[in-house]
Amino acid sequence: MSNSKTDSEIAQAIFTVNRHAKTASDNHYLYALKKEALNKMLLQKRAQKIGLHFSKNPRKSQQQSSVLVKCGNYYFHMLPKKEDFESLEHLGHLDETFRNPASRMNLRSAKEILSELTGLQPLKKDEAVSNPAKSYQPPEMNRFYSPKKSYFD
Repeated sequence: MSNSKTDSEIAQAIFTVNRHAKTASDNHYLYALKKEALNKMLLQKRAQKIGLHFSKNPRKSQQQSSVLVKCGNYYFHMLPKKEDFESLEHLGHLDETFRNPASRMNLRSAKEILSELTGLQPLKKDEAVSNPAKSYQPPEMNRFYSPKKSYFD
């Protein structure tokens, strides 16, 4: 099942999903895939936490750190847990010159690899229910509400 894929193939799939999640309009499923895949790889000792980095874009202008994780030939960032601050070395600011290796994997196959690994499936969108044509309903007249803006309207 998931053990048939090598660490580098899974890392490449995580990289592809992460790259697409940054520009997707509905990115919740993609980020959930990335998070669950990295957590599973860490539990199986197929990935390792390297250290902490200061976040490039901290929330609410406060300093924030993220965990640097090495999986295959790729490096990823995750949100830290409380114990990460005690056990991991802080590496300071992110090295802007470093880039992950180029990847040539399409999103569909990357999502298939990660959903097979994690067991996560995308939520099915509700099928469009045909709404009968609504008839006009006049607004309810309420003695405390008047559509007029002022006394002169």
